[in-house]
Amino acid sequence: MDRVPILKIGDILLVSIQIDMSDQTAVLLQEDLAERIVATGTHGVIIDITALDIVDSFVGRMLSTIASISRVLDAETVVVGMRPAVAITLVELGLSLHGIRTALNVERGMELVAASRGDGLGYDDEPEDEESGTVATSA
Repeated sequence: MDRVPILKIGDILLVSIQIDMSDQTAVLLQEDLAERIVATGTHGVIIDITALDIVDSFVGRMLSTIASISRVLDAETVVVGMRPAVAITLVELGLSLHGIRTALNVERGMELVAASRGDGLGYDDEPEDEESGTVATSA
């Protein structure tokens, strides 16, 4: 039975779906991912669907379920690598991926996760003074 690999990159879990998802594979992925979120304490999950040519209603529901599980475990889900044909199919099927943010690629997905956490990677709300390089604060 095929399992979808889950890689840890910093404090983000990266799931790259490279196989056709059967019901059993999807259930295993949901369980494996939930266990890894808890074990690592991560706050971000990126699901790369670049290799998927077709996304049907089953895969759409599976992505929504994974995002819901992740959210309950305090992790944000970002789906990356969605092809235009896949986006069109999801819209035509009436599947809105509630609770899932999307990005064009893994790098942009990682930026979204970092920005949502405000983890000091240049995505905080405090403006920086250009000349001194210090963060401006209001008194």
